[in-house]
Amino acid sequence: MSIDEKAALPTLVVLISGNGSNLQAIIEAIRAGRIAARVAAVISNRVDAYGLQRAADAGIPTETLDHTAFASREAFDQALQERVDSFHPDLVVLAGFMRIFTPGFVQHFAGRMLNIHPSLLPLYKGIHTHRRVLEDGGNEHGVSVHFVTPELDGGPVIMQAKVPVLPSDTEERLAQRVHVQEHVIYPRVVKWFVEGRLKLENGQALLDGKILHQPVLHLGS
Repeated sequence: MSIDEKAALPTLVVLISGNGSNLQAIIEAIRAGRIAARVAAVISNRVDAYGLQRAADAGIPTETLDHTAFASREAFDQALQERVDSFHPDLVVLAGFMRIFTPGFVQHFAGRMLNIHPSLLPLYKGIHTHRRVLEDGGNEHGVSVHFVTPELDGGPVIMQAKVPVLPSDTEERLAQRVHVQEHVIYPRVVKWFVEGRLKLENGQALLDGKILHQPVLHLGS
């Protein structure tokens, strides 16, 4: 692919705070030709995020913006917005970015920002989802990909994958099985978006022009 052809591809900016395994899944899907897009930059709020190394290994520009260096959430979000905007992304992908955004930031990227959350939303919004489902004695868990709105983990859900909760499960074992499904469904949703099949209109997710009244369910193993 020529430089001009790469420049014409839809552009992603990925935000991370940690390991970056979902970032890696997206990088591999692009390499394999399953997603016709390019990652213009990976930005982290933590300098020690391993995902930065994943990006560097893939030849993707990286930046770090330490949230602790800012006096307020608003100041950090404004600086982050400016950095993201400098890459002119078609889509902002949150891949384990552990910050709650201000409403202004969310509104600025409305309809072009996705997040992945380790639960079957609307169940278990927030953190420690694996621990909470085990404490509740639940028999089913999973992962959701959704559009980002000002409500925490409350945007329209696009796709989900379910995993059973086993009697032998610990947080770590359950999380590992959920991660496997994350790496399947997140690249798929990104693909739908960059192909123009997925949109957010009037607060609802549309796939191929039809409102998703229920999330698409991935039925893989």
